[in-house]
Amino acid sequence: MEFPKFKAAAVQTSPVFLDAGATADKAVAFIKEAAANGAALVAFPEVFIAGYPYWNWIMTPVQGSKWYEILYKCSVTADGPEVQKLCKAAKEHNVHVVIGINERGTSYGEIYNTNLIIDNTGKLIGKHRKLVPTWAEKLTWTSGDGSSLKVYDTEIGPIGTLACGENTNTLARFTLLSQGELIHIANYISLPVAPPDYNMAEAIKIRAAAHSFEGKLFTVVSCSTISKEIMDVLKEDVPNVEELLTRKNSAFSGIIGPNGTVVGEPLIDEEGIVYADIDLSKCIQPKQMHDILGHYNRFDIFDLRVNVAPTRKITFIDTHEEFHKK
Repeated sequence: MEFPKFKAAAVQTSPVFLDAGATADKAVAFIKEAAANGAALVAFPEVFIAGYPYWNWIMTPVQGSKWYEILYKCSVTADGPEVQKLCKAAKEHNVHVVIGINERGTSYGEIYNTNLIIDNTGKLIGKHRKLVPTWAEKLTWTSGDGSSLKVYDTEIGPIGTLACGENTNTLARFTLLSQGELIHIANYISLPVAPPDYNMAEAIKIRAAAHSFEGKLFTVVSCSTISKEIMDVLKEDVPNVEELLTRKNSAFSGIIGPNGTVVGEPLIDEEGIVYADIDLSKCIQPKQMHDILGHYNRFDIFDLRVNVAPTRKITFIDTHEEFHKK
């Protein structure tokens, strides 16, 4: 049995706001840089292509409506040219990539907060749609379903992912753990408009540490930053946008080990790439003490059921023939 060892990279940066093509190019540049530094896995922030709907937090729903339209127009599909660029880069540089996108649905009122999982052969092996948009995000995103709550086997180990706030969802996390997840990608956005006493960076770290410690696995955290470009774009509707979107301790990126501690040095607020060496054999000894998937559980008492069927929007029933027989 093999226990992969590899280097992981977590990118902390901002997108080229509301420009999907340019953001995809920026991601490719980071993939190239991380691969040159020996990374076999590169994680990108939540909805990196091509940005987060910050207007939901700093504008009224009526003001934000025009921005929804802009975001919809620059959202992408999982088989679109932007994603094809990423797949090509993953293959060319022999790396696995997990990246967030605004995924366009079939209805004009349908955008998903989606994480893509691309393997080192350039194949899109999976995508996870955020199950429940958080708070004001409900003005923008449609909820995903259980069909995307999966773990994917790769050369470097079994990978699962959740976006931002859903990393607090115990049942979603356990569903991934139960499928053998050993590498968890948790991606976030910087959110300076949180309550005054809320330390976003610390909250991100706590959530990652909780999942790593409970599941005895590695968590790779990638968080976006808010660039001056983003604030300048939104300033036309919110003159004090810099005051609202500037705050320390809003972004955390790093790698958490199976004991719940940070491996290496994380990035807080600053842009860049965090690297750490991952050795999946380090997951073995911690599981001897607390294996909530095996000896440290009581499945005769607890029974978790997960509906993995894709959401069905409509069922067409033709009863014409039946009536004809009557």
